[in-house]
Amino acid sequence: MSSAHFSDRLLAAIAAKQTPLVVGLDPVYENLPPVLKPGGGRETPTPGAAVAAIAAFSQTILRIVAAHVPAVKINSAYFERYGGAGVKLYGELVQQAGQLGLLVIGDVKRADIGHTAEQYAEGNLADAELGGIKLRGPDAVTVNPYFGGDGIKPFITVARRQQKGVFVLLRTSNPTAGEVQDIAAADGRPLYRHVADLIERWGRDLMGGGGFSDIGAVVGATSGGAIAELRQALPHTLFLIPGVGTQGGSLADCASAFRNGAGAVLNVSRAIIFAYRQRAYGDGTAGDWTEAVRQATLQTKAQMAQALGGGSGCRTAAPLRQLNTGSHTQRE
Repeated sequence: MSSAHFSDRLLAAIAAKQTPLVVGLDPVYENLPPVLKPGGGRETPTPGAAVAAIAAFSQTILRIVAAHVPAVKINSAYFERYGGAGVKLYGELVQQAGQLGLLVIGDVKRADIGHTAEQYAEGNLADAELGGIKLRGPDAVTVNPYFGGDGIKPFITVARRQQKGVFVLLRTSNPTAGEVQDIAAADGRPLYRHVADLIERWGRDLMGGGGFSDIGAVVGATSGGAIAELRQALPHTLFLIPGVGTQGGSLADCASAFRNGAGAVLNVSRAIIFAYRQRAYGDGTAGDWTEAVRQATLQTKAQMAQALGGGSGCRTAAPLRQLNTGSHTQRE
């Protein structure tokens, strides 16, 4: 992919894989298939053994989904939990995903101001060379807009310099999001609409040839009618949409995120990576957990194709069962 814009590379990858599905990599040791754990899960792991199991699991997930989806979203929190070894593994997975041809969204949700924000931007988004070793950063990261432009501009600087992307938290999928995001401003509009205006302004000078900016927005699938409202307000903004499936987000609502069949990616995490725990794909004993992941990926692609139609980059698919929302209670 040679485009100078992240947005164009993402659109091209969606077209190539015929789906806007992004697989979220949120590994939890306790939920790993027992075959990957010391003693089949009967032993308490050392920190090193836990990281080794998560590494084997995550690397296998990347190899399975690389043929089927345009990108992965790797959540840094699930690796930072294990200290330096976990952070190192996160960086290695970013490299490996890129080598497999996947675009990588680093779900880091960083925010600060001044020099600290600059360090976050360089450390979490930029490619770097240290000691003669080239380190590839993610293709895009998530950021928190609470500091305003001071917190976002360092990431935009890196995005402009290295043809990367930034997804700004706009309307999130958690139940209490409205405590902040729905507060009415002086003009009566909810706060998230003012953040939308800022995102439009921040992304104006980073437009790709496909008509979308490299500065995108995180819009939860549980936002309902607000998704259509935000698409109208942000015609040039890529949407990263979490919350499909386990959080109850509707694919029908997500369909309104697409403009002329483009402009959004939908993230599904646990329903795919821990598919062996669902009766639809296995018996919960992880007999062939890798096949469960593959089947869940293909199933989810087909469900999206049915709900969203071919214009969203999905191939037309025969009717299939709805996304299973009863197997897990954890959030995407």
